[in-house]
Amino acid sequence: MHAVQRLFHYRKSISTKPFRARGYNVERCDDCRIALKFCICQYKPTCRSNAAFLLLMWDDEVLKPSNTGRLIADLIDDTHAFIWRRTEIDETLLALINSPHYQPYVVFPAAYAHKEQTIVHQVNSIDAPAKQPLFILLDGSWREAKKMFRKSPYLSQFPVLSINLSTQNERYRLRKATSDDRLATAEVAAHVLRSFGEEDNGNLLDLWFDTFNQRYQEGASARHDRSCDALATLIEHTQLNKTTI
Repeated sequence: MHAVQRLFHYRKSISTKPFRARGYNVERCDDCRIALKFCICQYKPTCRSNAAFLLLMWDDEVLKPSNTGRLIADLIDDTHAFIWRRTEIDETLLALINSPHYQPYVVFPAAYAHKEQTIVHQVNSIDAPAKQPLFILLDGSWREAKKMFRKSPYLSQFPVLSINLSTQNERYRLRKATSDDRLATAEVAAHVLRSFGEEDNGNLLDLWFDTFNQRYQEGASARHDRSCDALATLIEHTQLNKTTI
């Protein structure tokens, strides 16, 4: 069980009432959160990465079956997840981001950076510092992510990684984005991995994301897009690359 799954079960355990998002009556797998008939857990790929990720999640984001942050933790072993709190800051979170082992980077558009923050557009694995990069993703709606960024002063000491997200948001159809450059959390992480020099891992995460996206829709509606078979593409990819994933 990885960090996002553990956080899901914790958040569920402290809920005082059932979380009723759209499709709440669907019987879902507790791990991939897709309708049981379309569960993808048996197809989960593996990879090796020198990157680490930290997901700061809006309070109910971890409960949403459409959340894609868990896809990052599926592939990247060194993934951490915390529920964001404006005032009650988790001491474990603070210890993590201040660990001498990591160099944190807040993944966010440069336009929102604080004056004292350094802005970088790429963290190359070849030129990276001795510390392991810890990429911090703010996981929620765009409005929620902006609030987390503004209201988390403990993040302002770290560089902002502002990457080019010009790819239009045509792939993620579970929750409508407000503009074309608002990507799902897993898509952003795939961009980060590629900018870090881990092209294969970024592409694999995109394939895993596409598989999740398609199978989620299949479990939600009989009118899903059948123009491509993401699961077949993923299976073919993993079979061709068994020696590296």
